[in-house]
Amino acid sequence: MEYMSILMILLNCVSFGMYKPGEGKSYKLEVFDFFVFAFFLVEMTVKMVAFGVYGYTNSYLRNKWNKLDFFINIAETFGYFFNILGIDFLLSQVFGPLRLISRVPSMRDVVTVLIDVVPMLANVLVIFLFVIHIFAVAGVQLWAGQLRNRCFLGDDIPTNNSMFLSPYFETQFDENVPFVCTGEGKSGMQHCRDIPPYQENGRNCSLAAPHNASAVNWGIPTVASHTCVNRHSFYNVCRASEKNPHQGVINFDNIFYAWITIFQVVTLEGWAEIMFFVMDAHSFLSFLFFMLVTVMGSFIIVNVCAVVIATQFLENMKLKSEEPSPGAARNTLPLLCRRFACWLRRFNRSNKVQPNAGQKGTLGSILTPFNKHIQTLVESSQFDYVIMFAVFLSIITIAVEHHNQPPEMTHVLHICNIVFTFVFFVEMTLKLIALRFKYFFDLNNIFDFAIVIVSVWELIAKSDGRLSVLRAFRLLRFVRLLHFLPYLLRQLLVLKRTIAEAGPLCMLLLFFTFVCSVLGMHLFGGQFISKDPQGDIIIERKNFDTLLWSMVTVFQILTQEDWNMVLYNAMTATTPWTFLYFVTVIMLGKHVLLNILVGIVVQSFQEKESSECVQDFSHVDEDFNDSVTSFTSETDPSRPSQSPLTSEKDTEPANTQEDNKPLTSIQQMLHWCKEHEEWAFCVFSPQNRFRIYCQRLIYHKLFDITVLLFILLSCATIAMERPGIHSESTERWILNMSRYVFSGVFLVEMLFKVVALGVFFGKDSYCSSSWNVMDGSLVILSVIHIIISLASSGENNMLGILKVLRLLRTLRPLRVIKRAPKLKLAVDALITSIKPIGNIVFICCTFFFFYSILGVQLFKGKFFHCLGQYTKNITNKSDCLSANYLWVQKPYNFDSLPQALMSLFVMYSKDGWVNLMYDGLDAVGIDQQPVRNHNQWMLVFFITFMVMSFFLLDMFIGVMVETFAQCQQQQKKENEEEASHDPSRNKPKKIPTQPPYYTYYSPMRRSIHTLCTSDFLDVFMAAVILISVLIMALQHYKQPLYIELLTEYSYYAFTLLLIIEVLLKILAFGIRRFLRNSWNHLDVAVVLVSVVSIVFIGMEMADWIPINPSILRVCRVLRLAKVLKHKKIRVLLKTIIKTLSQVGSICLLFAFFFFIYAALGVELFGKLECTEENPCLGLHRHANFEHFGMALLTLYQVCTGDNWSAIMKDTLRECRPTDIDCVTYLSHVSPMFFSSFVVMAQFVLVNLVVAAIMQALEDSNESNPTHFCLPLEEEEEEPSDNAGTSLRGSVGVLSNE
Repeated sequence: MEYMSILMILLNCVSFGMYKPGEGKSYKLEVFDFFVFAFFLVEMTVKMVAFGVYGYTNSYLRNKWNKLDFFINIAETFGYFFNILGIDFLLSQVFGPLRLISRVPSMRDVVTVLIDVVPMLANVLVIFLFVIHIFAVAGVQLWAGQLRNRCFLGDDIPTNNSMFLSPYFETQFDENVPFVCTGEGKSGMQHCRDIPPYQENGRNCSLAAPHNASAVNWGIPTVASHTCVNRHSFYNVCRASEKNPHQGVINFDNIFYAWITIFQVVTLEGWAEIMFFVMDAHSFLSFLFFMLVTVMGSFIIVNVCAVVIATQFLENMKLKSEEPSPGAARNTLPLLCRRFACWLRRFNRSNKVQPNAGQKGTLGSILTPFNKHIQTLVESSQFDYVIMFAVFLSIITIAVEHHNQPPEMTHVLHICNIVFTFVFFVEMTLKLIALRFKYFFDLNNIFDFAIVIVSVWELIAKSDGRLSVLRAFRLLRFVRLLHFLPYLLRQLLVLKRTIAEAGPLCMLLLFFTFVCSVLGMHLFGGQFISKDPQGDIIIERKNFDTLLWSMVTVFQILTQEDWNMVLYNAMTATTPWTFLYFVTVIMLGKHVLLNILVGIVVQSFQEKESSECVQDFSHVDEDFNDSVTSFTSETDPSRPSQSPLTSEKDTEPANTQEDNKPLTSIQQMLHWCKEHEEWAFCVFSPQNRFRIYCQRLIYHKLFDITVLLFILLSCATIAMERPGIHSESTERWILNMSRYVFSGVFLVEMLFKVVALGVFFGKDSYCSSSWNVMDGSLVILSVIHIIISLASSGENNMLGILKVLRLLRTLRPLRVIKRAPKLKLAVDALITSIKPIGNIVFICCTFFFFYSILGVQLFKGKFFHCLGQYTKNITNKSDCLSANYLWVQKPYNFDSLPQALMSLFVMYSKDGWVNLMYDGLDAVGIDQQPVRNHNQWMLVFFITFMVMSFFLLDMFIGVMVETFAQCQQQQKKENEEEASHDPSRNKPKKIPTQPPYYTYYSPMRRSIHTLCTSDFLDVFMAAVILISVLIMALQHYKQPLYIELLTEYSYYAFTLLLIIEVLLKILAFGIRRFLRNSWNHLDVAVVLVSVVSIVFIGMEMADWIPINPSILRVCRVLRLAKVLKHKKIRVLLKTIIKTLSQVGSICLLFAFFFFIYAALGVELFGKLECTEENPCLGLHRHANFEHFGMALLTLYQVCTGDNWSAIMKDTLRECRPTDIDCVTYLSHVSPMFFSSFVVMAQFVLVNLVVAAIMQALEDSNESNPTHFCLPLEEEEEEPSDNAGTSLRGSVGVLSNE
């Protein structure tokens, strides 16, 4: 019965896949759907009759899965009832596939555990919505209606001019990327005078507008001008229009749209564009608000949610796994393999027992004497080494293939392919002769057998090269090399274990994608349609028109790449409430199911190997070290010559001097060097007065402070560097002189340290510390830079060296690490994780290498397209060139291995992978114009890569969590050891017994104290704050007068209530006790800000300051966190607070790396220009490297992963003959710059935040706070001994505040 139900559900899913939106279902599908509905209705009826409906122990409705079936059947019944009435309610049938959950054991177990996580998930959702609501209310208060600002025509524009122009200025992208302006006298960054000039025939018009005073010629350049009127100067009045950016979706006009906008910012997709709109309309300082939203919302709150969901799921899964289970579905494949191997053994055994008489003359009998020799050969290590070397060479021949390679190279590679195919065919034949049917017992042999057969087939059939893709699978033979890399093998075993354990989760995720896709087909199918300027209908590529593209679109939403564009199209085509669909998909799919995968990876890393394995690894290391020592002693000629020399010197020095006179001077020199080993430069003895003075100097506190001050000043001068500084200006002279001064100071510092400590020899010599070696290297490079710059005197042959040294100068902030203890600790922890991170990077590189070779075989030479105005009828390169169009190559392509690696890295970072996938689907052939969705089978290449990238990205998190936990445990052990050595810490503190402080209060003050310590005041103030926030949420753009009055008067009333509360508590507890609690500080701040804002508004002074003080009234909503008494929410709040306290060193790391990369970015990309002739895709006036400040903001955008691939694409442009100061090596340096920064920022440092959050949550759970009356910062301080009464009194005071 169960198998029949599963079959019916799967057939029902197939019918959903055949559904086409807008056309309706065919008669056959309707009959089949009704048959499925009748089947499950009969099944439900039979079960109700068999088990009873309700009231019994095993009755039908006592089972939660039967309740789900009952709900689905009722929904479908209502759907058919509405259809009879003529109301289309096909949405009810979408939930039919949910029946599959209760009938697949693995999915049922995962969903059961997820249901148990729902209470904790609700608490996480409360905090998440709490943060979004705070920022949404603040956005409405600040920017309601400001994104509507457009540049309109002036009132005195002549009619004959205005009739040819639109009412307000529109860009070429219409309202998708509008020209948002700010009024005159406002602090926004874009005014109407910044509108680009009007163009005719591709040339700028420069004539001033006639006969109108308001249209002013705003200093338009006369270069390349044309004698025509600049009609754009008519747009000179900035005022609100009726539209908002992106079809009206992005705005802060009311709380609903503010929620949508803030939610998009939290997802880090398209948030920078929203920030740029606000900066244009309001102020440049608006970036602080968005950085706060991204840091608090994306890097902390979202990661807290991920950690809580993952850990809670794993805890429930462990409890579930302790219960007996009938068996897992994942054991099916190994069971089948074992049965197949057993069958082969039986077959082989039967052949041995009953040999045929006629086989004596066969080839097998002839080769029988050689079987032992062949088997010995096959099982020898030399044979494996030869085959692995051949595999290595064959992979190199595949890897060097590229587009437009010489014909000779193609011929050589073809011959190599034949040779290697023959080698592997011989290997397979020898193994078959030696092992016979045992050859197929090993899965690796089966895999090799398939590759050899495909290679031979390709050679014999002379195919077109499609089968050559399968030759790339030889890369997997490198798995055999992992026996020599045990640590890397451990990471791969973790990956394998993770994939195995995530099987049911992946099945559930696939099912979730299918259900959301079917729902999307019913909601948005056939509605994402637009028209181009020629009137042709264009169907958006991100659509829900078929089941395939609906599932691809849902998968794209789960990766959060360009999901906002799908949202804009959906809200424009249907209703704004469709936003809930996207929130559901992202919250359940991305933040729940995919975060459970994070937990599985972390658990796989935490399941460490047994102590025996650890000992084995240590033995391997010892053996390796011994072998290395013996090898060096045998191969290094200096060691055997020195050891006998020293032994002779110790035993018989006199005989040596007599027998061998040339050794006498050598021995004397060695003896002299040994005696002067502690001397600095072999000149300054340890007792030398100057050296003692230098030692006292370098160990003095003021010395380090002075050096740190000069380092910071040097960093400041580096931050001031930019390409726009004139070589003859005073600023350039000051920067050059400061460079000389700083280099001289650091050289003197190094000389003092070298004299005091010695250079190489000695216990604490200068070069014994790696930090000193780094300092000395940077100082020497600075001196060399100065010498070469002075010696070159403008010679061109030295410019290349000067550029390299100028880039190396940006590494000078590295010297801060040694002198900042917290930063040094964080860097040490990061260095500790280099080895496991290196293993993950190596796995990723192998993964990239494999897919790169596949990509080169599939797409080389196919990522070209014709660039022109009308390319609809262009089919190939010749048609494009004959039409005087450009045949250009896309920046991210698969023409060669380096290009493919760069493209795959962009996909790996989840930014721009959708456009790359579209390019791959459209690829037709070499020199062929792309055709939309030409080969949809290429989806397998891109989707499988993205699925594997989820696992590899989560492995970064697992490594960082494991490393962070080890560092934390080591730090705890050190603290415990210090505490054990310090007996004063172990002595319990005795608190004298004192009467409660309120003992001698007057009756009135005592009653006030009772009121302030009661729960009534907390509940009342919580209700007041909640009502205040809701009233603030009612504010919107163009609100009626009564809402404005309601908001104003309620604000006065709530401020008065807050003042009364603060005064009552000061009277009840006293000022000192009142100010002990940090939450009371927030209350006082809210009261003061509210009073100040009322004063400013009342005196009409709000326009005199850049920020409206009334915006800080939103701070009162933060007091809601204080009255949240639920245990789990308090744990989450404590986790967030602990995370914020521990993130300090991580923030220092962020600032450190940002500083270095920003300085490098200014040196490398500071001269890149974006013009109309050479437009940019990611760089513009808000995101560039023109100076240090903009470079920091641009790098923060790259760190969040928002459109960073387009920024790198702009830096990969080749120099044109007309470009001035264009750097030719940028196309080689840019990928290394951005890739290294993305790895450090997105994959390492951000995941370090996740590790800190996970450790903070573990600490919060260990403390297990049960005293909810305690404030968060004092929950661990419990009353003890005889001080219970007095402490309870003070705790009561603090608890209610």
